[in-house]
Amino acid sequence: MKAGPERELADRYLDRAAKAGPAIGMELAGVSEIPESRARSTLERKREEGRKLLDFAQGGALILLDERGKNLSSRELGDRFASFRDSGFRQIVMAIGGPDGHDDAVRAAADLSISFGAQTWPHQLVRVMLAEQLYRLITILSGHPYHRD
Repeated sequence: MKAGPERELADRYLDRAAKAGPAIGMELAGVSEIPESRARSTLERKREEGRKLLDFAQGGALILLDERGKNLSSRELGDRFASFRDSGFRQIVMAIGGPDGHDDAVRAAADLSISFGAQTWPHQLVRVMLAEQLYRLITILSGHPYHRD
């Protein structure tokens, strides 16, 4: 993500999550990007990116951000994260789809697929929203008053 206000805001929430998470057994490992495939066809690009994502997420819980995913409340998402943590997953990988979306094999392998609504969002905004939700769910699980039902 290029420098600018969106990156600064996402970094601020990720920093907060990184500081608050260890107290509840959740450590932020960072943000990784899988480079966009150079394949000619949309199908092949999605497959190639999907294979890389599945390799990266191996052994962890895979959560997709996908327009077809479930529309969960922040508290419900927090409960899902706690369930993954308590089930012994060592990592949780959150994957924002590329310009062509997620490959069907990735959708089938995902442990959870969520949506931030039916609209299409720019990646920069999705990152900010995801970073804020990660911080929010950590505060929910820790009993901090940041989130109000």
